[in-house]
Amino acid sequence: MKNVKYKIFVLHGWAYSTEKWQPFLTLLKKQGIEPVMLQIPGLTAPLEEVWTLDNYVSWLKKSVEKEKGKVILLGHSNGGRIAISFAAKYPEKVAQLVLIDSAGLYHKELLLQIKRAVFQTIAKIGRKLHKSDHLRYLLYRFARENDYYRANPAVRKTMHNLIKVDLSPLLPQIVIPTLIIWGQDDKVTPVIDGERMQALLPNARLHIVNGAHHSPQFTHEKEVAAIITQDLEK
Repeated sequence: MKNVKYKIFVLHGWAYSTEKWQPFLTLLKKQGIEPVMLQIPGLTAPLEEVWTLDNYVSWLKKSVEKEKGKVILLGHSNGGRIAISFAAKYPEKVAQLVLIDSAGLYHKELLLQIKRAVFQTIAKIGRKLHKSDHLRYLLYRFARENDYYRANPAVRKTMHNLIKVDLSPLLPQIVIPTLIIWGQDDKVTPVIDGERMQALLPNARLHIVNGAHHSPQFTHEKEVAAIITQDLEK
């Protein structure tokens, strides 16, 4: 491992384990980057009450407040949503943002509105099937919302609170250097979101990873680690 030149605070996406991150984090360490994987309430840390995005921003502030000077934040998917919100509120605390297939842009297209309406209907049906966990699981799996099924009631409400927030009005205010990395074939947050974020952020660079989906740091870890290392060393 090289001498530590940079320290990055990592905010993972909507997942209940960070095991998949280990190969990527190991590559960063070999390049002299010290990654600090934060345990996010409701996912990799307990959460028994309903939170909003503001609660996560306050939590992140407490998580990095002991650091002297500014910090580098890396956010994937929902972690990117939190990182963006934090940078908008506390720009004096952030040296650089790294966003990987970040969430945060609210889509108003008709098809996505229909999908949300269908999911809400399925969720209501699922709640009525409280006597059959198996039937509820099938419904949520059909809706491609397995994370929703696994969450406790407070986290389910928290999920709703987060996904309905549109961060696009905040992006033009963030002048912090921002590296955006996106999987070309992402079906969760399409690559057009990355292009839109680059257009809205005054100081952003966009790298598209060919052949990658929503988590290029897992499938193209060497390429993503190299992109981050080269960007930091500029």
